[in-house]
Amino acid sequence: MSCNEKRGQLAATPPAAPAADSWALLNLTKVDSVNPLMGPSTVGRFTDPILKQPVLWEEKDVFNPAVVVKDGKIYMLYRAENVVGKFSKTSRIGLATSTDGLHFTRRKEPVLHPANDAHKKYEWPGGTEDPRVVESADGTYYMTYTAYDGDKARMHVASSRDLLTWTKYGNVFSQAAGGKYVDKWSKSGSIVSRYLADGRIVATKINGKYWMYWGDAQIWLATSDDLIHWTPVEMAAGEKPPVPLRAHALTMPTLKIVLPTRAGKFDSDLVEPGPPAMLTDQGIRLIYNSRNEPSFGDKSLPVGTYTAAQALFDKNDPTKLLKRMDTFFMRPELPYETTGQINQVVFLEGLARFKGQWFMYYGTADSKIAVAVRSAD
Repeated sequence: MSCNEKRGQLAATPPAAPAADSWALLNLTKVDSVNPLMGPSTVGRFTDPILKQPVLWEEKDVFNPAVVVKDGKIYMLYRAENVVGKFSKTSRIGLATSTDGLHFTRRKEPVLHPANDAHKKYEWPGGTEDPRVVESADGTYYMTYTAYDGDKARMHVASSRDLLTWTKYGNVFSQAAGGKYVDKWSKSGSIVSRYLADGRIVATKINGKYWMYWGDAQIWLATSDDLIHWTPVEMAAGEKPPVPLRAHALTMPTLKIVLPTRAGKFDSDLVEPGPPAMLTDQGIRLIYNSRNEPSFGDKSLPVGTYTAAQALFDKNDPTKLLKRMDTFFMRPELPYETTGQINQVVFLEGLARFKGQWFMYYGTADSKIAVAVRSAD
């Protein structure tokens, strides 16, 4: 780790939410005694198959992790960047393990990265980014991740039985709508799952389909029969978007927006799914990340601030929004969250139920990884 920030005991936590938000997973405390728990390292080294030379693949920044509970450990799959030229970078996905959720041991080589394969044109030179991982009923792991060619982000999917060797399948929308979404900007796939008492996150069908919240302008939905091939949910005839379309949403005007941005609030500029969405008896809990633009958002937050909030959807109809937090429950506060590759960022992406606690892992300033915890009771 390259972590030199002053460490106290516990970071400040947001005030307790009102009873109206009792459906949400709140009161997480940042573990300032270990945070940031991972950062850039010069130890990781492998021979890149495209460059055909050794690369210090995580020497620049380490952030945005997914987590899996397996064999009494937390397995963390995280995004790491190396230094290429003066401004460029390539992302790869590494793997680290922990027996306590706070101290991690990393593998020397990445487990998913650009290679000389059928997906190279989509993954090179930008890389493989921002994983989310769920398990199927038969114990296969499915990872959604961003393939970035240096120009456009596209959501891809891969599977594994052991979290070490991954089979890539390419674009999640490759067979949808005649391929019209393959060359659209897509990322951040949060598959609806049950978080079981043993820590497993198991993708669960609703009305005979798997469901996935996705997007990083607005939040949309997609459905699947096999966790590999996904079909975006489009608006019904005559339906109109709930907000004016901006950014990437302009290129996909027929998609059904299920969680829109909100003018005047912390989530004014974009909304983006966090960890796999949680199917509960109350509904589907979606933890989401958001960016603020003070000119039409929350004027008390700095420009570009990423905060996190939660929404609840109908457990029988994932398109139906039931409740939504009125304000964020986590924001950048500490030096490693406010200063880095991208300033003012907390980006929640990995959630684990482990040893009687919830562990929320998040990227900080697109540079390091931190954790917040609370009891699972």
